[in-house]
This record gives sequence, C-alpha cells and structure tokens, in this order.
Amino acid sequence: MKELIVSPSILSLDFSRPGEQLDALANSHAQWLHFDVMDGHFVPNLTFGPDILRGFRKALPQKMDVHIMVEDARTYADVFIDAGADVLTFHSEALEDDLDAILSLCAHIRERGVLAGVSICPNTPVEPLLDHLAEMDVLLVMSVEPGFGGQSFMEGMLEKVKKARARIEAQGLSTRIEIDGGINAQTGALAVAAGCDTLVAGSYIFRQDIHAGIDSLLCLR
Repeated sequence: MKELIVSPSILSLDFSRPGEQLDALANSHAQWLHFDVMDGHFVPNLTFGPDILRGFRKALPQKMDVHIMVEDARTYADVFIDAGADVLTFHSEALEDDLDAILSLCAHIRERGVLAGVSICPNTPVEPLLDHLAEMDVLLVMSVEPGFGGQSFMEGMLEKVKKARARIEAQGLSTRIEIDGGINAQTGALAVAAGCDTLVAGSYIFRQDIHAGIDSLLCLR
C-alpha cells in the first residue's frame, strides 16, 4: 500500500482558539486537511463555504482534502475546486448512485487537475464501484453516518475496505482508500489493517495535543 496519510478534520477544530490550533496543524506531520462541506439538505447540518477554504489554504501548507456532502455535487465540485481543493470527494448518493453520472463527475474533476474521490454512506454497497476504481483517485468509506462529528466507529464498514483493497491490489491501481468517522488510535489500527491508507480524524486529534494525535495515527503503518 501507499504511504499512510492523516487528514485532520477541521469540523472538530476548536474555534475559540483557532490560531493556536492552526499553528499546531501547520507544523505537524499531517499531509492533508479534511474540509467538510454540508448544505443542510443532503445532511442535516451546515458547515463551511468556499471563502473559508480559501482562508485555510492560505494559512496551512497541507493539501486541501474537500469532502462535499451536498445535493448539487456537480455545481459545488467546481465551486470548491475554484476555491483551492486539491482533492474533491463527492457522494455517490448525491447522484442517486448513477454510475455514469459518478464517473462523468470524476472525469470532470480530474480534467480540472484535482484528485477525484467518491464517498459512500454506511448503507451504500461498495460492489457497484469496484469495477471502476481506476477512474477515481480516492474511495472514501464513511464509518459513521455523515453530518456530525464525534460519532462511534462502525466496524462493519471495514468489509467494504477489504473488498476495495483486494481489487486495488489485484489490478495494481493507485486509488487511495480513505475512511472517515470515529477514527482514533484503536479504530485507526483496524482501518489500516483492513486496507485503508488515508485516515480522517477529528475529535481524536483536536481534543488532545495535535502533534501527538497525528503522530499516533501515522505510526500505525
């Protein structure tokens, strides 16, 4: 597998002391920064817009790992690419799991010079995507229901990871497998053992020493 990447989720950033925590992130070993976009429709929560992404891009050296949980994925993919996304992941469910639409949007994102990711919710099967992993750069498996931070890890989602990893290895693909939801040192170890090479973590990182939290995940490989 590829080098392990940790992508801290700013959904859990302590906004009462953002300067301190952003400085810690900037000087950490985290390679990506996970930026959750929620529209209040696809999921029952509202988060960050493109201007906030532009600010984080200026403040931090990490790649911007943008996860759009929105109904209008095609429109907002371009909005957040324009704002500075390096990785743009959308939900298959937002496109009604229509493979042609999913692959078309992946191709569009790649044409714009950005890594294309597809995310699946806990109730969405991975099997329809397995024959098309070469056409995406990231498969994001949600290990909680999308919309809110701080939820418990759903270990059953690791079966999806194992199936995707087996296909990636069999075909020699470069697609990354990212997991998001309830990640800490214990669940992260399970995810890495199952085949994940990219870990999104929020509460676990931001509710302790940020450097220690990130490094404890990076040492799982």
